[in-house]
Amino acid sequence: MDIAPIFASLHKHRTPVALIVLEIALACAVFCNAVFIIGQRVAELGMSNAIAESHLVVISVNGSNPDTARADIPRNLAALRGIPGVTGAAVMTSIPFGQSAGVDGVSTGPDSQVHPGASRYMLGEGGPRVLGLRLLKGRFFGPGEYADSTLRGGMMPNGHVVIITQSLAQRLWPSGHALGQQLWVGSEKHYAVIGVTADVARPGSSSIGRGSAHYAVFFPLAPDPAFTQYVVRSAPQNRQRVLHAAEAKLHTLAPNMVIKGQTFAQIRDQAFTATRSMAWVLVLVCLVMLTVTAFGIVGLSSFWVRQRRRQIGIRRAIGATRANILRYFQTENFLIVSLGIALGMVLSWGVNLYLMKHYELPRLPWHYLPVGALTLWLIGQLAALGPALHASRVPPVVATRSV
Repeated sequence: MDIAPIFASLHKHRTPVALIVLEIALACAVFCNAVFIIGQRVAELGMSNAIAESHLVVISVNGSNPDTARADIPRNLAALRGIPGVTGAAVMTSIPFGQSAGVDGVSTGPDSQVHPGASRYMLGEGGPRVLGLRLLKGRFFGPGEYADSTLRGGMMPNGHVVIITQSLAQRLWPSGHALGQQLWVGSEKHYAVIGVTADVARPGSSSIGRGSAHYAVFFPLAPDPAFTQYVVRSAPQNRQRVLHAAEAKLHTLAPNMVIKGQTFAQIRDQAFTATRSMAWVLVLVCLVMLTVTAFGIVGLSSFWVRQRRRQIGIRRAIGATRANILRYFQTENFLIVSLGIALGMVLSWGVNLYLMKHYELPRLPWHYLPVGALTLWLIGQLAALGPALHASRVPPVVATRSV
């Protein structure tokens, strides 16, 4: 088909063509970036967390007496371990996917570059086993390494031992030699790395960039008022029974404390509520944008068919078939959509650069662009099909009528 007449016709209708091209470009930019963000959010729902999630329940306690906490914690743990079906219990200051906790800027030396913050997990004795931490290198804490600390300034005694996650180890020591190294917090505090575990999610991971979502440090700590999370382990089928029994036991032992228990599955689900909501909002935005674009194409195509009825009739009268008329309007639509997509590709990169700068979003992978283009081409052809079919049914007799 000779497309020169099509370009000539589009040139005569520059304003409506420009408007629909801009609408398609905007739809392309929004669609590509929204689909990318949706993919990022859906991936976050399955964020890895190398602990025995299906075996754990967590009981948060608040309002404990700081003067008696060091004696109350061993008593409470002994009571929890005595519940039928419980295979272990320990205390922590915070939990993966829980509320945001202490974060420290870490480095490899007092004068080295400070890397993005790492979450601070204080673990009571038996904590690594109860959580099901997977040791990749080194060893876990020994019985005599749980420090008797008052958490001066929220930190362990200087020079103590720590365990770090694999992601943090790779960030600080890319060569892979983390064991025996000194982990510095600020320019004064340093700790010996004795173990590296598989990646454990940080508290508040759903609001942290994926690149640093597994930067965590484990400190060994003796019973201390800072412990507010009791983690209880059992077989998955016993979790609900153990949860209710643990809550009741702690209420009996400490009636003045505020106690709330959850399975770890519930904690993970709550942590990503906002993530799921954002994903659905973006899906709705995509649907609305594509629908508006489709109606815009339908409206423009229908308008042009009405404007050209006599011209179509003349073409039919001199031998054009219905297929010729249909192909003409579909080709015309394809060219308009292609112009919009070409501009939309540029806008997509521009929007992505803005999101990278202000919201720490990764770079938009190139394959999202052809996906967006194919989607808009398909929507454009489907949207123009109705008006094009209507145009192909214009009879030749229309050419004999006055304008």
